[in-house]
Amino acid sequence: MCQILKIAKSTYYYQTNNCVKYDVNNYEEEVISAFNKSRKIYGARKIKAVLMRKDIILSRRKIRFLMIKNNLVSKYTKLKYHNHKTMVNNNQISNVLNRQFNNKKPNEVVVSDLTYVQVGGKWHYICLLIDLFNR
Repeated sequence: MCQILKIAKSTYYYQTNNCVKYDVNNYEEEVISAFNKSRKIYGARKIKAVLMRKDIILSRRKIRFLMIKNNLVSKYTKLKYHNHKTMVNNNQISNVLNRQFNNKKPNEVVVSDLTYVQVGGKWHYICLLIDLFNR
């Protein structure tokens, strides 16, 4: 690789050994202050977003490492399911046709059906209308 880039091997090794090391501990106070400002609620993802707004780039792993090192544990609540009673249309519908489908005018009796179809992660409904006497 050094031959292709036309760099001496000694230059490559000098650069790799003398590069500025990234010190995570410089940002330890920033992580702690962001955690405390959030009333001890934020986890590593939210703290990363807060630090990004301050132009501080840390990975979630490094933020998590600093949180564990300083015993910072975010508060969270478990989602509770609340059963809601809803009104359901249970009214009995009278049988007007009484299965007598003869001798009717067109479009006098129409049957409908709602069908739900999932397309692209969203639910859409299709309404089917059928005229019983125009088949």
